Amino acid sequence: MNAETTKIMGGIGSLLMFIGAIPIRFASIISFVGLILLLVALYSYAGIYRERGIFNNFLYGILIGIVGAVVAAGVAIATVLASLMTLLYALYPGWNGDWMALSGMTPDISNITPGNILPLVGGLILVIVIAWVVIIVVAIFMRRSFNALAAKTNVNLFSTAALILLIGAFLTILAVGFLLIWISFLLIAIAFFKMKPQPEYTAPPVATAPPASTTA
Repeated sequence: MNAETTKIMGGIGSLLMFIGAIPIRFASIISFVGLILLLVALYSYAGIYRERGIFNNFLYGILIGIVGAVVAAGVAIATVLASLMTLLYALYPGWNGDWMALSGMTPDISNITPGNILPLVGGLILVIVIAWVVIIVVAIFMRRSFNALAAKTNVNLFSTAALILLIGAFLTILAVGFLLIWISFLLIAIAFFKMKPQPEYTAPPVATAPPASTTA
């Protein structure tokens, strides 16, 4: 894959990830396609510039994000769901566990105690903290990837976008953080399209020894 094709693929991939964050139909599919295109582009650039960190750091970030999501989901099931069931049994005495039956039952708040609520709140906080830490770690690795790309291409917008991405990750505890992450992918797309054509790499000629002269 040549540099021009890689540039277009990276720009389109980043743009699709930006669009996929909008709550529209097939948004998750759009984001997934964008992620794949961006990964392919970064892999290609890692080969073009002989810099493995361009691809590896981004890939590590994605893998950490997947593992973190699984861990957060497991913690949510193990703590939040279990605590919620306990709270519902206290709130609806005589409930048999049938979710459909809840609509016809009257809650009895007199049975609610701090012991019923605190485990649920604690579980929610734990899941939020895990997700927050994972997002920050993912952003750190992605920033390393785009900083390496910026150093090789002299397109400083990659570094700027990566910094906004990292700041957004820290601020995801607030709604504004997700907005910054969203904007960062638009800037990454612009940075790809701003890249100037790069000369194709050609291996230097191998010096060969002149043929030995022969004497009659």
